[in-house]
Amino acid sequence: MKTDRLTINQLSPKTYEWYLTYLQAIDTKNIEVYGTFLADDCVMQSNNNPPIQGKTAILQSLSEYWITFDTLTHDLLNIYGTESSFVLEALNHYKRNDQKVITVRAVAITDRHETGLVTSVRLYTDTTPLYT
Repeated sequence: MKTDRLTINQLSPKTYEWYLTYLQAIDTKNIEVYGTFLADDCVMQSNNNPPIQGKTAILQSLSEYWITFDTLTHDLLNIYGTESSFVLEALNHYKRNDQKVITVRAVAITDRHETGLVTSVRLYTDTTPLYT
């Protein structure tokens, strides 16, 4: 993960550290750790795709998605919002399975409930270059 380009961060230090740990689980493709951040009834939606309902379905979908590329590195640009609802603007650097590096802009909207578990994630990015 890269944070040297982070310009705006509206999260408290505690929530920012939590979010870095959350993103690190994604960058390392550690599905077990990532699952600890999700509420059982979490919903994930990417672009105009149908929402994925429930922690189990999300983890299954991510397990299948994460094998389609070698590595992912989040390059944080801005984080706007509150402790329970925030938006990340980032550059996502993918290394494809053929080792070619692709960078795409991404926005992730994340909501957490009062215990801190993620209840909703909406992702907006174009990963077409990852597969062409």
